[in-house]
Amino acid sequence: MFSLHVDTATTWRGGQNQVLLTVLGLRARGHRAALVAHPDGELYRRATEGPDLIPIASTGDLDLRAAWKLSRVLRMLRPAVVHAHDAHAVSMVALARSIGRLDPPPFFVVSRRVDFHLRRNAFSRWKYGQVDQFLCASDAIASMLVADGIAKARTRTVHDGVDLEHGKAAPRLDAHAELWLPAGAPLVGNVAALVPHKGHRYLISAAAEVVRSVPDARFVIVGDGELESTLRHQIRDLHLERHVLLAGFRADALSLQKGFDLFALSSVTEGMGSVLLDAMAMGQAIVGTRAGGIPEVVVDGDTGVLVPVRDARALAAAIVELLKDPARRAALGAAAQARVQLHFTAGRMVQRILDAYGQLVGTPRATGTDRRAAAG
Repeated sequence: MFSLHVDTATTWRGGQNQVLLTVLGLRARGHRAALVAHPDGELYRRATEGPDLIPIASTGDLDLRAAWKLSRVLRMLRPAVVHAHDAHAVSMVALARSIGRLDPPPFFVVSRRVDFHLRRNAFSRWKYGQVDQFLCASDAIASMLVADGIAKARTRTVHDGVDLEHGKAAPRLDAHAELWLPAGAPLVGNVAALVPHKGHRYLISAAAEVVRSVPDARFVIVGDGELESTLRHQIRDLHLERHVLLAGFRADALSLQKGFDLFALSSVTEGMGSVLLDAMAMGQAIVGTRAGGIPEVVVDGDTGVLVPVRDARALAAAIVELLKDPARRAALGAAAQARVQLHFTAGRMVQRILDAYGQLVGTPRATGTDRRAAAG
């Protein structure tokens, strides 16, 4: 099975990690998998070099030059499947297939990892109307697509996966020494882009409550983004400079994360939260919200504790409870590790993607009229 994967991001977030795991996993199983990535992006830097790593920079949804370049790649390589991994990639692929006029065109697969509604403008309807199969990172995302008018038959849930061996191999950093934190202070960690839907404002508000009960607790937030200045102001306003550290983007985030005592995810919306899989693989208990697909990953009361979204007090109460109860924290972490090993490995994810490809290639192609009807 020859697939071509397209991702336009320059940043390194959970989605880009999943793209790399997919491409490398397919290759390890003997399938050819080419990757189109932004030449200035972290994904391009981390991907295996060679003829199947293709640099194309996209400036947005209507970048016709990028689409033309991709159409040439499609015409030259003739993959059976072209797989778009982000919204701009969907646009690039849709335009490239239209420009290239390939007969037959490759099957069009889209990974959907966010629980945002599809836009309702004409261009959005046109590009998503071309998609043969949506691979959704959670049932919550699949349900949202159906609510937006996508036929259920065009959706398939493929949960994200984690590379267990890579996680084990990552060296453990002494987070206290690395970040100049007091020795022995309990660390509550978070790894997420500093963007509104990750809900960091609620985590910082929760921190103000937590330190009243656990004065030596420290919160380490790894990631960068548009809200950094706003969050720094919030930290100062709450006099939390000694207790909450914005550590910025860290290429060694996995190694740093191994030093956390507890992992907290305060998302307001969340497709699945693949960073949770890393924490679970390390045997860390989770405190998270019930946003989107998180309850499909974290079993409340078994592998972690889930609280309502935008509820800083509930978040704080759950964190305090687990910081004060090391035995329960350890039990939750052990159950989390067992769950991720059983249900959320990268190998399982890759096999489900291959199953989806195989089903597509083995079925008659839908006509344009069929796809428009299926799109509602």
